[in-house]
Amino acid sequence: METIFPKKIQKDDEIRIISPSSSIKRVGGFDQNLVAKERLEKLGYKVTFGDHILENDLFYSSSITARIQDLHQAFIDDNVSVVMTTIGGLNSNELLPYIDWEIIRSHPKVFIGYSDITSLHNAIRAQTGLVTYYGPCYSSFKMNELQEYQTNEWIKALGQSEYDLQPSGLWTSDMWFDPNIPRKPMPNSWQVYNSGQATGISTGGNIQTYGLQAGTKFLPAVTKPIIFIEQAEGGEPLEFSRELSQMLQIHPDIAALIIGRFPVENKMSEPNLHSILAKFPVLNTIPVVYHVDFGHTQPIFTFPLGGMITVRAKNNADVTIEVLKG
Repeated sequence: METIFPKKIQKDDEIRIISPSSSIKRVGGFDQNLVAKERLEKLGYKVTFGDHILENDLFYSSSITARIQDLHQAFIDDNVSVVMTTIGGLNSNELLPYIDWEIIRSHPKVFIGYSDITSLHNAIRAQTGLVTYYGPCYSSFKMNELQEYQTNEWIKALGQSEYDLQPSGLWTSDMWFDPNIPRKPMPNSWQVYNSGQATGISTGGNIQTYGLQAGTKFLPAVTKPIIFIEQAEGGEPLEFSRELSQMLQIHPDIAALIIGRFPVENKMSEPNLHSILAKFPVLNTIPVVYHVDFGHTQPIFTFPLGGMITVRAKNNADVTIEVLKG
């Protein structure tokens, strides 16, 4: 299938906010997230919302019909340049049988989100060839501390085809969305488990979600991929080990592995992670980098899924992740 790269964004472009998984109610409601709208508008973009953005059901979501309608309308509307999700959740894979893939294929544009949105990233690429972007959701832009890094990396990824991914100076693993809780910033640096260099097509996302499409037409075929994976809050080390095993069975020709930072509550110590990685001989033959700025800690960068990536990992002080085409 032909790879489709969406048009890069410019000032005055319209960003459409939709909730294909959890509703905006789950992250405080419409009014509590208006600071994100204001922040995006100050950057020079127009922010609009899906017709069903206020709907919220028993499971902090909305009906499949409502979510499909907002997704389709966002892509059909030629005024919209970016389709951004409100947050992740647990049920975006419910939508896959009902999506009109021709609508997305014939109206390619930037699609961005993380966590449970991995299901949609997978399916969009598998069914249309459209490169999508793993990065902040709408609600992420209401975060105050460390927002400058996150915003700058977002602008860079959506506005340039070639760029380096950069580590943040600090990181946190806390309830950033609650202004009443103090934040605990910690020094940040990427870590190398195994050195090496590789170039390939990026795939991955949230490791607890990625495998939901295994064995279906909604998982994109990728040869010798650069795999990005991260674990959401509440995951356990043994769970990560099991899911990593599945990932390596899906992609036995993996070219490099890049692991996002683990939330502190997941208790993934460095010895635990090294013990898990040591189970898999292939990981001693390719570049493996961990504690990288994406996933369920803050702040996070934005990167393409389906783009061309080069990884060079010599040691903890010498790691380069470069987007060659994204």
